[in-house]
Amino acid sequence: MKLLTCPLGVLLVAYSADAPESAKAKIARALSAGPPDIAKSARIVDTDAQGMMVVLREGSNGFTCMPGNPRVIGDPPMCADAASMQWAADFKAHKPKPTNTVPGITYMLAGATQRSDSDPYDQTSPPITVPPHWMIMWPFDPKATGLPTTHRDTGAYIMWAGSPYAHMHIMGRP
Repeated sequence: MKLLTCPLGVLLVAYSADAPESAKAKIARALSAGPPDIAKSARIVDTDAQGMMVVLREGSNGFTCMPGNPRVIGDPPMCADAASMQWAADFKAHKPKPTNTVPGITYMLAGATQRSDSDPYDQTSPPITVPPHWMIMWPFDPKATGLPTTHRDTGAYIMWAGSPYAHMHIMGRP
């Protein structure tokens, strides 16, 4: 933290981009991702500097909310059930396909950024800003659903179609 005085003599507080964020701020951001009736009883977790999961608050309803990192594309705040958490762990581990045996649900009601609607592991395309949405984490075939495979601001579409990690995006709030 650095104290600055602006030309009008007003004292300002400037925080370094590397300043540690409080657990309270992270919890608030994580809670913003889910519907209030789900988020209020969800477990809140974050990742420490070594990549290990740290519990910020215990929960009781089977959902886990994460604050994400607003400085990282593709790391939004989210709330997910156990099946979605398994799906996400499989994705992160680059497994050939998700191993969850039932559909999962993930909420990203604070919005998100991503790189691609078609390539799950794209790291180079320009960022796409995605408004509030929620997802059903299950391998959907767009031909069977009749849903489009390109980004939409309303309605639903299949993201990452043709990959084992295809899933349904539903734009807006449930």
